[in-house]
Amino acid sequence: MNRIDRDPSARSRLIGALATLVILWPLFQAAEVKPGVLFDPGNLKVIGNFLAGFLPPETAGEFMGYLVKATLETLAIATAGLALAFLIAVPMAYLATGAGREKATLNPITRSLLTVLRGIPELVWALLFVRVFGLGPAAGVLALGLTYGGMLAKVYAEILESVDAAPARALRHNGAGRPLAILYGLVPQASKELASYTVYRWECAIRASVVMGFVGAGGLGQLMDQAMRMLNGGEAATILLAFMGLVFAADGLSGWLRRALDTPPANQASPFGWRSIGILVTLLAAIVASFRWLDIGFGELFSTEAAHSIGEFVAGFFPPDLSADWLAKVGKGIWETLAISVVGTLLAAIAGLLLALPKWRAPFSILLNTLRSVPELVWATITALAVGLGPFAGALALALHTAGVLGRLYAEALDNAPPTPGNALRLAGAPGGFAFLYGTLPGAAPQLIAYTLYRWEMNIRMAAILGFVGAGGLGQLLYFELSLFHHAQASTVIIAMLLLSIAVDQASAWLRQRMR
Repeated sequence: MNRIDRDPSARSRLIGALATLVILWPLFQAAEVKPGVLFDPGNLKVIGNFLAGFLPPETAGEFMGYLVKATLETLAIATAGLALAFLIAVPMAYLATGAGREKATLNPITRSLLTVLRGIPELVWALLFVRVFGLGPAAGVLALGLTYGGMLAKVYAEILESVDAAPARALRHNGAGRPLAILYGLVPQASKELASYTVYRWECAIRASVVMGFVGAGGLGQLMDQAMRMLNGGEAATILLAFMGLVFAADGLSGWLRRALDTPPANQASPFGWRSIGILVTLLAAIVASFRWLDIGFGELFSTEAAHSIGEFVAGFFPPDLSADWLAKVGKGIWETLAISVVGTLLAAIAGLLLALPKWRAPFSILLNTLRSVPELVWATITALAVGLGPFAGALALALHTAGVLGRLYAEALDNAPPTPGNALRLAGAPGGFAFLYGTLPGAAPQLIAYTLYRWEMNIRMAAILGFVGAGGLGQLLYFELSLFHHAQASTVIIAMLLLSIAVDQASAWLRQRMR
């Protein structure tokens, strides 16, 4: 090939591709990736028999009664959990943020506490609360409250720091206290973003409340766990359909609320219109109804006897087991968890990009919504049947769910990419594939990479708990040790989960900064 015709970046791209292969190869080995297992005749027969058991879905009256009750319980757990998270997040965000201060200083103690709250997956909190308070929705509500409280507080603090500080500064200079400066100087500017993120978290809480049912925290997840243990495919299919309907409805409601927030307010004297008052009244009624439906005895939860029980339970986790043998096992679990998250995210990115490309979106949008509607833990129970217990099942479960999420985000990013470079290449006679690779893809690449790294951060937390259904990693270690009441060993695993989550957060932030 003539030197002029050569790609000037070919050498650096080749080196980058080889370096990526060197890094990924041991991770693929640790994730025990064996694509051939998927096409093994014996496994295909098992999967076929398993899926055939899903038909027809169960529609008996008695079961449908249980299903309606579990669906309402799932909604109530998500709503009550998010209400509790909001109560935790508001004061924590106030303490953590540098907004409204004379000198923009951060609060390292509060920020460290927020890191712990959101760094431990909600499923782990739920598992711990089930051990203390027993089976039931109380564990799910408390777990959601703690994890989502940490997430909301961090994001609230960052949103308040990102808006124009001049109004709050002017109020402070005129003698207003910090709370009033934030309330009247910053919150009006950030209100739409704060409300939009809270609505998004409620949507996430519905998915999370289903997953927590697998450890006995009530709702659809607990019903699904029972159906899977009894190999009742018909009931499992009906529960899955109910869950998908719930997620689609939550998506629709969430989208309507976001559009309502984007609508300019009417020209009126009162700051609150009928729509705002209606939403507020409906929200308060939903929270009250959720707590009444769940019938959580908070008085008993916070009694002296409960405090004593919690104290004894927590004390059992200290000191953590730091023996060399156990640390070696935890180290292997960390490596396996990292491998599951990386391989699952990579497979999802490839699948998501392929599903985002077709111009005729309708059937692919349904497929993507279906993939992301099924929680990773449910996918893991299915993939474990297909490829056996172990990390490959976890990587496939992550890939299936994340492909649905990334495919939708990738499609939006590609639609928003500047069309000029691709059109210019097509007019110059380049084939469609080359026009996409060299014209459209570079314009969308920063957004695609940002979405992928964000999902990797989420997936590392999920990879740490997929082991609860036998998909390897730290989750499997934690589940075994808690089942055997080996709390010192479990404590080491929880600390490892927290450190891994913090390390991935930092690595992802560093990568995003380097790629700007």
